[in-house]
Amino acid sequence: MPRLVTVYGGSGFVGRYIVQRLAHAGWRVRVAVRRPNEALFVRTYGDVGQVEPVPCNIRDDDSVRSVMQNVDAVVNCVGILVEEGRNRFEAVQNEGAERIARIAAELEVRHLVHLSALGADETSDSGYARTKALGETAVLQHFPGAMILRPSVIFGPEDRFFNRFADMARFTPMLPIVGGNTRFQPVFVDDVAAAAEMGVEGKATGIYELGGPETETLRTLIARMLRMINRRRLVLNLPFWAGSVIGFIFDMAQTVSMGLFTNNILTRDQVRLLRHDVVVRDGAKTLRDLGIRPAAFEAIVPEYLWRFRPDGQYEEIKESLRWLKRT
Repeated sequence: MPRLVTVYGGSGFVGRYIVQRLAHAGWRVRVAVRRPNEALFVRTYGDVGQVEPVPCNIRDDDSVRSVMQNVDAVVNCVGILVEEGRNRFEAVQNEGAERIARIAAELEVRHLVHLSALGADETSDSGYARTKALGETAVLQHFPGAMILRPSVIFGPEDRFFNRFADMARFTPMLPIVGGNTRFQPVFVDDVAAAAEMGVEGKATGIYELGGPETETLRTLIARMLRMINRRRLVLNLPFWAGSVIGFIFDMAQTVSMGLFTNNILTRDQVRLLRHDVVVRDGAKTLRDLGIRPAAFEAIVPEYLWRFRPDGQYEEIKESLRWLKRT
């Protein structure tokens, strides 16, 4: 009988890549999500009945336990960048992670993979970074043999990082950013999924820091992205105090609107995060320790940002025609 795995948050950006890999490797996959009707697309990742979205609320013990019955492995991909309603950093990234690990230990699940983040720090003034670190501690307390993945900013076709800035570049002559000198080490989403697959298979345990082959400042990454979409824009690096003011305004707008507006633009917590580099530390275990050669930013990003070029899919054709006319 095929092995069974539950992937919490398996319909999200990273989760769907993990689900695809596990399905291709022959696993039966339960995709535990809050709204399974919105995750029906994951069924196409495997054969009929192999991948199934199921309802789950990681804030509830019974809900988490019900979708973990009789599984061989568990992956926790649940995380938030913006607090909204009952989904607070503490409830999702600390208490939720603790709940999944505790119940996995009770049910004697063989393998657990937990997705954290580079920059996780229990002393951080960022709620995101602090609860990520607390979640790691809770996971290892209940499940010492877990695999914990700490990725830098993740890129891929559905990312909310390069896609967002590329979309902004279509409508504005300048791109305002905060933390332009902060360093990042972008990592390809499928490389993160490959690492998670190794944890599910029981081939690796412990903490791994995941970054790509290039370390760049935010300003440099945005400049490279603009060249890829053939748009010339002024990249304006705002001081942190200005970013905090802007974040406060958008945070207050979310509060006053009582949830009608979600601050997916810039929060005060994100400004705190941007004060710190998001790169792999010296001596940390990395993708290369797993035998995974990380994909380069330049090799992947142009393949999905083409739609933001002035002429979209016809940009390269027009460029070729210009060269023909010159010759």
